[in-house]
Amino acid sequence: MKTTIGKIAALVLVLILLLSMAACGGTSPAPSGQDQQDGKKNEAEEQTVPEDEPADGGEDPGETPSGDGAAIDPKAPVIEGLTYESTLQLDYAKCFQVYRYQGGYSVIRVDDGNNYILIPEGGSVPEGLPSDVTVIRKPMNSIYNAATASMSLFAAMDGLDSVTMCSLEESGWYTQAVADAMHEGKMTFAGKYSAPDFEQLLDKKCCLAIESTMIWHKPDIMEKIQELGIPVFIDRASYETNPLGRMEWIKLYGEIIDRREAAAEYFDSQIGQVEELYALENTGKTVAFFYINSNNAVVVRKSNDYLAKMIDIAGGKYVFDNLGTEDESATATVQMSMEEFYGSASQADYLIYNASIADPVGSLNELLGKSQMFANFKAVQEGNVWCTDKSLYQATDAIGTIIMDIHKMLTEPAADKLDFIYRLS
Repeated sequence: MKTTIGKIAALVLVLILLLSMAACGGTSPAPSGQDQQDGKKNEAEEQTVPEDEPADGGEDPGETPSGDGAAIDPKAPVIEGLTYESTLQLDYAKCFQVYRYQGGYSVIRVDDGNNYILIPEGGSVPEGLPSDVTVIRKPMNSIYNAATASMSLFAAMDGLDSVTMCSLEESGWYTQAVADAMHEGKMTFAGKYSAPDFEQLLDKKCCLAIESTMIWHKPDIMEKIQELGIPVFIDRASYETNPLGRMEWIKLYGEIIDRREAAAEYFDSQIGQVEELYALENTGKTVAFFYINSNNAVVVRKSNDYLAKMIDIAGGKYVFDNLGTEDESATATVQMSMEEFYGSASQADYLIYNASIADPVGSLNELLGKSQMFANFKAVQEGNVWCTDKSLYQATDAIGTIIMDIHKMLTEPAADKLDFIYRLS
């Protein structure tokens, strides 16, 4: 009897021990495929933390640093085999970002969904890189630049040596350094964006084609360039609503051609010109910016356009409050009849004729020749009609200077001939 009771007690004890082990997780199931993937992802994320960099000091200006005590940018892509280093600090641009990795690698993300990776000279392409990431290999010594408005940014940071081909003939350039490079044969015309000289691109071993968003209208051309083994980068600076954001694209191109410091220094010098304007009270003076096209229609900028913002920063007020703001099309302009323009702009304090698109106007009489209705405009009667220089559109590098020109127009009655605008008489 005692023996039977002892066996039952022992059996109960064993059952209690087994139940306790199960409750405490003494045995674990094999990890699922998803758990394995998450584990690898977490391991990769941990590898992006630099272990040998201080939390402060020693980083390049214009970077958001990483390291002990500094958070990794959660938006930075995790690239197998690469260690995240820093994120480019941007003050105004919203349409791109640059993430830097140890070894001279950088990833550029653009708001249109395109991603690019810059491979340093002698570097290898990381394994497992998604197929939709465009690989750009350095050095950049033979670029074809078909994004005309960006060329002045290369000139501003002394980077024209990287650009050997362009989409505009010498006579079309108003950026003097570019015109000089073409005259000296350092840069050649390689066809418009819509009809590039493919043979020349190959002969000159083109390493990168920079295109404006106009290339989307010619997808076959873009595909052909890519088939030749030439990566294509699409410039979206024109989609920046802040004019200073457009100019900040110099930092992106500085990243591509290894002119980081020069790009940052030049950008800061332009920003320094206009920083003081933010502290000033707006003058309240109204400004209309326009030109007359070949159909005698008046072409003005939308109210949310970067030029309207430049007028605002300069201390003025764009005469059109909500013009075209509900239009989601890519165009930045609105056409209207002379009568419509008169109804909105006849009492504007200043008129600025946009000669960067149309032929320049040399005098008030020449403006009146386009329409006698201008005689009844307040700005015409008070002598406050100005005209832009032909180079305005190409002068992306001088947006700070252009804003200061507009400010001087608004605040200095004796002003007459400025860097990019001049008074009509």
